Amino acid sequence: MTILALDSSTEVCSAALLHDGKVVAERLNASGSNHAALLPLYVEQLQAIAREQGLKIEAVALSDGPGSYTGLRIGASLAKGLCYGMDIPLYTVPTLTVMTVAAISHQPSAISEEDALICPMIDARRMEVYTAVYAAVRGKALEVRGVMPLEAKIINETSFAELLREHTVYFCGNGAEKCKAVIKHPNARWIDGIVPTGAMAGWSCTDKTDIADVRVIKGKDIAYYEPNYLKEFVAAPAHIKGLN
Repeated sequence: MTILALDSSTEVCSAALLHDGKVVAERLNASGSNHAALLPLYVEQLQAIAREQGLKIEAVALSDGPGSYTGLRIGASLAKGLCYGMDIPLYTVPTLTVMTVAAISHQPSAISEEDALICPMIDARRMEVYTAVYAAVRGKALEVRGVMPLEAKIINETSFAELLREHTVYFCGNGAEKCKAVIKHPNARWIDGIVPTGAMAGWSCTDKTDIADVRVIKGKDIAYYEPNYLKEFVAAPAHIKGLN
């Protein structure tokens, strides 16, 4: 299967073209704040590569949050338009699951240790993070299953204490860096440089993985898809004279 995969959930904007579980081409920018301009350009470039190689895009994969409200809206809008235009299904993968797959790819030892767990974190300002905890087993396919559900969590010195008593826990993501000074348990490990990418979102939707969190949305149901913002967006009150 040929998949066009997108991720705009964090400061990283990326897209990838995958065929039969292998990345054919990838575009990535980590400078932030320009997803609306870059993501459509990346898609156009990858579509051109698909045509040149005689590949027919059969699905769009999307990292669907949580993360940046604006980034998620940009990615979801583009993904839905592509699916309608090409009459293909939309595969969605939680961003934290995408990060878990990226962490395992970056550091395979994270699942070679017996009972080790992976905890990706997305920065949600101050000491709050979007996080979940996963267990992974590499067999014929990489199996990833949730151990603790997705939540917005304020981190302190007791966070994950019960899990850390029984398991080695690998923390990763842009929310993990600020937690190093707080989580001091000897079973805590840190994997630096892990970001969600389109390539990992797309790979999560192939037969190389067995991930329960992947959703397949088809036809008219695509119109009703919304990314997982996790927290309700609340606009600040206007402070311009005459708008109150």
